Amino acid sequence: PEFAFPGMSGLPSSMLGVPLLRDDHVEGVFTLARKDVAPFTPRQIELVESFADQAVIAIGNVRLFDEVQQRTSELSKSLDDLRTAQDRLVQTEKLASLGQLTAGIAHEIKNPLNFVNNFAVLSGELVDELNELLKTTEVAATIRDEIDELTGMLKDNLQKVVQHGRRADSIVKNMLLHSREGSGEHRPTDVNALVEESLNLAYHGARAEKPQFDVSLKREFDPEAGLVDAFPQEITRVLLNLIANGLYAVAKRKAEDGTREYEPALVAQTRDRGADVEIRIRDNGTGIASEVRDKMFNPFFTTKPAGEGTGLGLSMSHDIIVKQHGGTIDVETVPGEFTEFTIRLPRKSNFSDKTRA
Repeated sequence: PEFAFPGMSGLPSSMLGVPLLRDDHVEGVFTLARKDVAPFTPRQIELVESFADQAVIAIGNVRLFDEVQQRTSELSKSLDDLRTAQDRLVQTEKLASLGQLTAGIAHEIKNPLNFVNNFAVLSGELVDELNELLKTTEVAATIRDEIDELTGMLKDNLQKVVQHGRRADSIVKNMLLHSREGSGEHRPTDVNALVEESLNLAYHGARAEKPQFDVSLKREFDPEAGLVDAFPQEITRVLLNLIANGLYAVAKRKAEDGTREYEPALVAQTRDRGADVEIRIRDNGTGIASEVRDKMFNPFFTTKPAGEGTGLGLSMSHDIIVKQHGGTIDVETVPGEFTEFTIRLPRKSNFSDKTRA
């Protein structure tokens, strides 16, 4: 081997080497060299051995320090992950409590809403009876015209009350349905009706949170999509999550873009695929970055600000579609342009207790 000795030209004539041993493993060699040809004294040998022992200790301490630093860094990261998980779990518990609260509120709303709907229908019938009664009564022509105009306006208003009251009743029923615990029973389920219901519920939820929010909802339903054997409540949870994410993405792009040319849009599509049925949810929002796409189905992973997402939605959706129903869920996206989720569900599934979410 070739040796380099600082401050010495040429090769040494005498060398003393002491192995650096640690647990019977050679870490290196401590070398003493000189130009003169002469034996090293016992004192010199003892000194070199002492230096070698100190060098072994120093090398061990450096390695131990590096290991401690690495382990400390790993523990710090684990602690951060645990804190994040704890925060997400706390948020999940809040959501569970919110579900119970939603059910209670929906029940409280439903009773007076029933009165509004029933009395609106009854009032419409009374207006019809009033018109029939007035037909047999002699009234001046001008007054007759005014009465007809007023009763017509009253009738139209009552019809609008009935229409929107029934819509509110439908929303309350959906709130009650999706706030219940458990996944219910699997049964033949109309795919188009399920997607339509989820679209309406997610859209009205977004409008309730931000009344100024507006988006173009497009429906491309295949009449042959038909029925699938599924847990409808669970599939609805998946659809609500995907649609809500899409609405969030288009709202975010609208806020960031700020141009009048951009029109937020979300498309829900169903297709008959023989033994399967396909559901696509596509938005023209912010898209998903490649580094996010690889982790998006991981539990607790979210890109939303604190308090706006638990990181459980896509993970839960993946488990419901893949593990519970034996289907697939895929995503295609271009950052800054669009995101499209594609779900394929088998029309016939072999459910067992283990597949229950």
